[in-house]
Amino acid sequence: MKREDLTEKLLDIKREKGWSWKHICEKIGGYSEVLIVGAIMGQMKLTKPQAANAGELFGLSKTETAMLNEVPMRGTGTPMPPTDPLIYRFYEMVMVNGPAWKALIEEEFGDGIMSAIDFDMGIERVANPKGDRVKITMSGKFLPYKYYGASGNVPEYGFKEG
Repeated sequence: MKREDLTEKLLDIKREKGWSWKHICEKIGGYSEVLIVGAIMGQMKLTKPQAANAGELFGLSKTETAMLNEVPMRGTGTPMPPTDPLIYRFYEMVMVNGPAWKALIEEEFGDGIMSAIDFDMGIERVANPKGDRVKITMSGKFLPYKYYGASGNVPEYGFKEG
């Protein structure tokens, strides 16, 4: 069985049972909803105990349960640019705001990147009389670039200089 086939099986079971993502995440436990749903969608991995919880919940075989604990091939399945309107809006936000985010992060932290590995994300609904809003918070560790062959008084890393 391929990982994509397992994802489709899990989504079919979710539909058949009428489960919400919240229900599935509560039963698997231990991580944020974003990470658990990402694992069900084939983009993240679960710990062995979480995979066992998912296996029990979904009635999976030992092989299928073990697949949930394997490192996935991340980023597959979404064409670039994305065609789904909701996912495309995130792509559009990065295209339009990315240069400003980059400039602001570099001014505050120095020459580096925000990690997407040492990373937290949350999604919440915020009531608003003009229409509810989606609030997404992201927190990634700053990773400064390392400069090759630094010596003397030359900085080795791209942290913001005094």
